[in-house]
Amino acid sequence: RFERYETTTGNLSSYLHGSKIGVLLNFTGGDDELGRDISMHIAASKPRSVDASGVNPEEIETERRIAIEKAREGGKPEAMLEKIAEGTVNKFLREVTLMGQVFVKAEDGKQTIEQLLKSRGASVTAFQMFVVGEGIEKKVEDYAAEVAATIAAAQG
Repeated sequence: RFERYETTTGNLSSYLHGSKIGVLLNFTGGDDELGRDISMHIAASKPRSVDASGVNPEEIETERRIAIEKAREGGKPEAMLEKIAEGTVNKFLREVTLMGQVFVKAEDGKQTIEQLLKSRGASVTAFQMFVVGEGIEKKVEDYAAEVAATIAAAQG
């Protein structure tokens, strides 16, 4: 698996965490230190996408349905179910999107990546995280089926 970024006006940053996790970051504005900090954050927090537009809509809908069902089972009024689901989905998006996550090096423990980038006049175009062994399919061997096939071939 590989990812290729080209830029004429932006910046590229990379970060290796040990020998197991690597991050490529394409961003505009800011400086090399900001790029390294954001890349380090990505390695630590493992966001799935830059913002909500990159999250699979089916996954969002699943979170919404689960929230409504939990609220309904908890005896919440029908009128409140949609508000509860909206809050749950927003929380989910803050957890899985880079822009919604709290920056790991935030001194106040509250500053999100989006706020950090805005304060530095920067924005993230794209990122990719690589984890050693990720995406490799293990061959599953079914010895019983293999033996049966060998016996069938020998008999027929």
